Amino acid sequence: MKNVKVLHIDAFSSIPDRGNPAGVVLNGKDFSEQEMQQIAKKIGFNETAFILPSEVADFRIRYFTPGHEMNLCGHATMGAVFALQQECLLQNSCITIETLVGVLPIKVQHSSGEIRIHMQHAKPQFIEFTGSVQHLAAAIGLSLDEIDHSLPIVYGSTGTWTLIVPIKQLSSFQKMKPKTEQFPEILLDMPKSSVHPICFEVRDVDNDMHARHFSSPYSGTVEDAVTGTGSGVMGAYYKQYVHPSVPLPTTFKVEQGHEINKDGLVYVHLEEQSQQLQVSISGTAVFVKNIELFL
Repeated sequence: MKNVKVLHIDAFSSIPDRGNPAGVVLNGKDFSEQEMQQIAKKIGFNETAFILPSEVADFRIRYFTPGHEMNLCGHATMGAVFALQQECLLQNSCITIETLVGVLPIKVQHSSGEIRIHMQHAKPQFIEFTGSVQHLAAAIGLSLDEIDHSLPIVYGSTGTWTLIVPIKQLSSFQKMKPKTEQFPEILLDMPKSSVHPICFEVRDVDNDMHARHFSSPYSGTVEDAVTGTGSGVMGAYYKQYVHPSVPLPTTFKVEQGHEINKDGLVYVHLEEQSQQLQVSISGTAVFVKNIELFL
């Protein structure tokens, strides 16, 4: 029997039990892939991050939902880096992490008594949604006229694929009741994708965008409270489809999680390098508790 220590870190909030919970296992090298999947299932968070040695970066991170491994996860990266900082395992404020989408730079800053973690994302990609918009709306508990038809529904990725669904009004978000089991038959182009409704009406006037994030049924979860990679896609979507001439560099503030009492905030940064759009996110995190389990 193996003893496993998992750190519960809430990302994108400085208040425990707000934001998005992530499990972090510092000694990931001690577990097989099958054991990592078992741990993630036992913990039950949307993602659990396992930190391993790397030959090409400062650390390697693997990400597991209760159902499968992910290429990249924003909030679990925030949790993992925060845990490394808390355990005094970071030698520098600028590090690199090896992920399934490549080696990404991470920067840790201290500001006003908080740790701010800055994470580079992969190159933005978009694919057209060709399914039924009416069935999609019904699958998230909305009527067809609540969808903002002036903007496209597209699959987007800055490391992890999600379906961006523009919504007209903020009031629709409280009404959403996802039928995630229906997603694969509606998302014919990408059946394992999550669904990410967004709008530009916000709760806090200081913020720029509002969102929810409904998981793929294959992940073993229903909703992700505050999503890092989803927020990164929102920034790229804004530049690609909403306001292509927006001056760069720029920063957006994305609010999420209010409908499930897990509110948090993600900063999305856009800049241009070598005529390519670069997307990164930043946010804070907070330690909640240690979890001990046995395999």
